[in-house]
Amino acid sequence: MATALKRDDFQCSDTEWQARVKLAACYRIFDMMGWSESIYNHISLKVPGEEAFLINPFGLLYDEVCASNLVKIDSQGNNLDGSPYPVNKAGFTQHAYFHEKLDWAHAICHVHTTATMAVCSTEEGLTATSFYAAGFKDQIGYHDFEGVTVREEEGERLVENLKHHRVLMLRNHGPVVLGRTIEEMFVTMWSLQRACEIQIATKAAGTPLTIPQDVVDVHQRDLSVMQQQGGGGMFDFGAWMRRAERIDPSFKE
Repeated sequence: MATALKRDDFQCSDTEWQARVKLAACYRIFDMMGWSESIYNHISLKVPGEEAFLINPFGLLYDEVCASNLVKIDSQGNNLDGSPYPVNKAGFTQHAYFHEKLDWAHAICHVHTTATMAVCSTEEGLTATSFYAAGFKDQIGYHDFEGVTVREEEGERLVENLKHHRVLMLRNHGPVVLGRTIEEMFVTMWSLQRACEIQIATKAAGTPLTIPQDVVDVHQRDLSVMQQQGGGGMFDFGAWMRRAERIDPSFKE
């Protein structure tokens, strides 16, 4: 396990510390879900009240991430908390541009799960052939593959292709999921993963049934009401955070 500090030894506001604990828990949850990719990929969270965000230390596995070893940087990549860890350039470039240009994008993840990458690598992308996928119909942007995302000038095209959506499928690559809160981002990612898993299984089983647009419209309307009752993913994330704490509470260090 990577070296971690106790709360009393770490200098930051209580608000930032709470954000750190929540983000560290998210890394552990992603790892539990099987959504991690060795030391790669990224989840970032804006520091409340600051023009800065937290991201994983490059070189650590997701189950080594804890509140005190998250790296605090600004949109120019400046290390703001004296962390000894580097930041993956692909993670910084992509996430920094979204955080800087979109005032609502406070929580962002990028993953390489098998199911989401497979769907990103098909011509049709995600199709409205299941309960979960119907919720994403016309709610996803697509961005053509340009190679590893390390060039700042690609950021403008990423935002342009995202449009007003909260999911950007990087073709031949993997999705970027954005949210106003870490809870909203998490439940969107969970639903997207399920939609992609089911689409792959459905295609293997036979000819997919496409849900008519009028039914999709009703489905999305009713989902929005249910999501409000669920607190925008608050209940979902809270439940998984409790499980992460039961398994290994070291993410809070």
